[in-house]
Amino acid sequence: MTGLFDAFHFLRPVWLLLLPGIGLLWYLARPRRKQDSPDSQHIAPHLAEALRVGSNTRRRVQPIDSVALCLSLLTLAAAGPTWSRIPNPLIAESAPLVVALKVTPSMEEADLAPSRLDRARFKILDLIATRAGGRTALVAYAGTAHRVAPLTEDPDILRPLLQGLSSEVMPVEGDDAAAALALSMDILGAAETPGAILFVLDDLDPAMVTAFTNDDPAQPPVAMLVAVPAGQIPAQIAGLTGITTVGLTADDRDIAQIERQLISAQQMAQLDDERLDWDDRGWWLLWPAALIALLWFRRGWTMRWGIAIVLVAGLQMPGNAQADGWRDWFLTPDQQGQLAYRNKDFARAAELFNDPMWKGHALLREGRYEEAAELFAELDNAEAAFSEGLARIGNREYRAGARAFETALDRQPDFPAAAKNAEIAWAIVEQVESTREQSDTGEESGIGADDMTFDNEAQRGTVTQVDAPMDEETALSPDQWIDSIDTEMGDFLRSRFLYDNAEGGT
Repeated sequence: MTGLFDAFHFLRPVWLLLLPGIGLLWYLARPRRKQDSPDSQHIAPHLAEALRVGSNTRRRVQPIDSVALCLSLLTLAAAGPTWSRIPNPLIAESAPLVVALKVTPSMEEADLAPSRLDRARFKILDLIATRAGGRTALVAYAGTAHRVAPLTEDPDILRPLLQGLSSEVMPVEGDDAAAALALSMDILGAAETPGAILFVLDDLDPAMVTAFTNDDPAQPPVAMLVAVPAGQIPAQIAGLTGITTVGLTADDRDIAQIERQLISAQQMAQLDDERLDWDDRGWWLLWPAALIALLWFRRGWTMRWGIAIVLVAGLQMPGNAQADGWRDWFLTPDQQGQLAYRNKDFARAAELFNDPMWKGHALLREGRYEEAAELFAELDNAEAAFSEGLARIGNREYRAGARAFETALDRQPDFPAAAKNAEIAWAIVEQVESTREQSDTGEESGIGADDMTFDNEAQRGTVTQVDAPMDEETALSPDQWIDSIDTEMGDFLRSRFLYDNAEGGT
């Protein structure tokens, strides 16, 4: 895998040819030290200094120095330095993460109040909240390892499953971290993008250490969040090389460190993805260039021709790009839109983007599916048709979404994601219409505010509404319903884990 340092290059290296010219200009224009005349050699030095017109001293920093440095920075910016890729908006910005939680009696010790396992649960939920939009899977292990939840962006799915985990639900006692690592790697292997693995544990069986010392570059990065009191990280964990080890803290420092590890893993994975464009970082150099240009307004430093350069540069700037006040001086609307997109301010990003694809993806992430679909429909590439399909599906237009995926396949036959989504969308259409046929009563029923509607182009049944009867005497209150879920979740997980063991799978 390519490293960030090795990935550094210039997108437009031809601009670098200007640097020797700037250096020559600086050399020719910089003032030289005045030489003493032959007659001054016969005069006392203090008298010669008094009789000399002009000073023999010179400034260490001359105006031409700032000009040359400013021009050099602008040239480097125009050359387009880059070392990372622009993330694909179709894929979650956070790298997929598999959390492997150790669920053993030792994790239920109370040296971390209320217990190590409870603190681990809280930290996992905090991490999921921090990674909003990122997919997270959950694995529980003791003597065996089990998949608790697949990769999902919904924290509400993971929360009750986490609460239901305890040492009683694990079918076999022990500490088989190697099995948990293998299972986590299998889950990441099915993901669209490379991700990372986080172990949340209190100790590691010495026999398992060899499983974490693999130097295979294809192995996803592994981090460990150790749920023990401060300063008590076991030696076998602290001695692991190539693995980020983080002690559990009372604040969010541990979560921040893990998040940095995940971001780094995602950036490293994107470097080898040739489908992604390189991220032009040249605009970063505009800030120091602007600060250096301020020196031109110092007394004795003002260069009259500098005003002409500023005026010419201002005339060359596009007049139709209005984005965000002073930011227009340094960033294009699309660059400002990317910043807003990365900050998950999708509504603002949709307003800023000029690029129709990025604008459409911002609308899609904002949940404005109809607007996004209309925008993608105006474009004629396979990626736009695929994105239109996602927007149509989000708007519950399953038939139109399936057709959009098929359009993407017509434009680009080798498009596995479009083929898979088209198959799923047509299956949903078939399921919806078959259900309507089976439940068709021939009655005209109104649609309520909370009812779900689908397209029914084939007219294979009318839309019907079925009110499930509820026995008022036995109906549960919301609090009772939640309590029943928490109580029954442990039984459900234990039964599922026992079934996994009986089937010999996970």
